[in-house]
Amino acid sequence: MIRLLIALIGVILFLILTIPYLFVLWLIGLKNEEKKYRLSQKAVQWAFRMLLFICGTDLTVYGKENLPTEGAALYVGNHRSIFDILIIYVTVLCPAGLISKKEIKKVPIFRTWMYSIGCIFLDRTNIKEGLKMVLEAVERVKRGLSIIIFPEGTRCKVEGEFLPFKGGSFKIAEKSKCDIVPFAIINSAAIFENTKPRVKKAKVGIVIGEPIKTETLTKEEMKKLPEQTRDTIINLYNSRKEEII
Repeated sequence: MIRLLIALIGVILFLILTIPYLFVLWLIGLKNEEKKYRLSQKAVQWAFRMLLFICGTDLTVYGKENLPTEGAALYVGNHRSIFDILIIYVTVLCPAGLISKKEIKKVPIFRTWMYSIGCIFLDRTNIKEGLKMVLEAVERVKRGLSIIIFPEGTRCKVEGEFLPFKGGSFKIAEKSKCDIVPFAIINSAAIFENTKPRVKKAKVGIVIGEPIKTETLTKEEMKKLPEQTRDTIINLYNSRKEEII
């Protein structure tokens, strides 16, 4: 419980103490959106690294050479824990926003930070809103901001299992012609979900796969892309699970 309390206090302090900086970022964004995203990313990555440190998370990154160092991409991965967001976000090298459920918008200041790094909020019960989200994400990718998605739609409750991937979010890559960067997160639920309400030290891995080029794919190949990407992520997971679990 002590780790959890320290982590919560850390989050609250970060949100309160950075209110003036959020205003500065907003001003910067009026003239230079790319700079705002880059500065916001550095601040959030620092905060996430501190949280992982407080929680005692031993994170190993495999496949660093596959991480894009420039340009925008669609990062696609499995989802097992609330810590998955922290894990992938401290790993990416270029500014990236997340597709998040709309309920997060209810949290003051936190939602402002999410807007600042380029997150897009999704109402999963509204088809029209889903289409709007895709179009908004496509525009951001074209402007150079990467997008992170968890296409299972919700957290899988069993380690090593994978829910079906929802195909809608892959339209972001189809319409923007950006690369897809698959990633597999291993054992993240050991931090919190498996030990609620305690946070425990855990060895966690993230495996980055080779980018999948979408620019030359046909419509038929695009239809198969969600399942093929899922298979790739499963293979990435299995390739390193014995080293982590």
